Amino acid sequence: MDGPAVEIEYLRKRYGGFEALGGVSLEVPRGSVFGLLGPNGAGKSTLVKSLLTIVRPSECRGRMLGEPIGHRKTLRRIGYLPEHARFPEYLTGREVIGYSAGLAGVPKSTTRERTTRLLERVGMAEWGDKKLGTYSKGMRQRVGLAQALVNEPDIVFLDEPTDGVDPEGRIEIRKMIEGMRDEGRTVFVNSHLLAEVEQVADQVAILSKGRVIETGTVAQLTRRGRRYEVRTVGPVPPQIREGLEREGFEVKGDLIAIQSDDAVPVQPIIDLLRGAGVAIREIREAKFSLEDIFLQAVQAGKGAA
Repeated sequence: MDGPAVEIEYLRKRYGGFEALGGVSLEVPRGSVFGLLGPNGAGKSTLVKSLLTIVRPSECRGRMLGEPIGHRKTLRRIGYLPEHARFPEYLTGREVIGYSAGLAGVPKSTTRERTTRLLERVGMAEWGDKKLGTYSKGMRQRVGLAQALVNEPDIVFLDEPTDGVDPEGRIEIRKMIEGMRDEGRTVFVNSHLLAEVEQVADQVAILSKGRVIETGTVAQLTRRGRRYEVRTVGPVPPQIREGLEREGFEVKGDLIAIQSDDAVPVQPIIDLLRGAGVAIREIREAKFSLEDIFLQAVQAGKGAA
C-alpha cells in the first residue's frame, strides 16, 4: 500500500484553557523508524494518545494506514507501549501478552505459539511464567514490547521505550526496534533521549509547546551544522588570521573553522598554512548532533513565543 503510514493534516487538543497541541501536521513514512522529540510537557504523549483515540482531540484531520484517524478496524493493526506502562503484578509475562492478544482480537489458537515466540524474541523466555512483581524495570519493558507486537501490527507506537532501562538494555531495545523496521513495520518512537533516537531514527520531528518546529531526516537536520576544523601547532599567526577573517572564516587561537558541506574550501587554507611554514596539528570534520539541533530549535521556539 502506498502513501504515508500516518498523515496528520491538522491536530489540535485543548484541556480547558490549556492548548496541549496547537495545530500539528506531520507525515510518517511507511516502513521507517520515526522519532518524535521534545522536552517534557511538549505534547508528545498527547499526540500519540490522540492518534490512538485514547484521548479525544479537539480537532483532527488526517489518515492512518490509508483510513481516517480513529477508524476502528485500523486500530487493530496498531501496537502500543505506553510510557510508564503498568500491568498487574500478579500476572506472569506470558499472561500479560495473552491479555493484550485478547484485547487485540488475536485468535486463541494463535496466541500461545505467538506468545512463546515473542518471549524468546525479547529475551524473556526463561521468565515468561514468573510474575511481574519479580521483574526489573528493564524486564517489564521487554514484556511491554512483546505485548505491543502480539497482534503483528503495521505500526508500533513506543512511548519512552528505554525509560529507566540500563545501558545494555537500551542497546538491545534499539536492536529490537531496528528488527521491527526490517520486518516492514513502521515504528513511531516518543523519546527525550536524543542520542539514542539519532542512532535508530530515519526521520524525526521536534515538538515544543504543542507545535512541530522542525522535521526531516537526521542527515538533513544535522547537515546544516557541518563544518571542518583545522588546528595548528600554536596560535594562527596574526597576518594569516586577519586574512582568513576577512574571507569570513572563524579563527580562534589555534583553531580555524570552515562552514562547508564538503572539503573543497579546506584545501587553499592548508596550502596557505604550509606556505607560511605553519605546522598543522589536526584536520577534522565536525557536525552538529541531533541534540544541538534540538536545543537550537527549542530555544528559537521560546523566542518566538
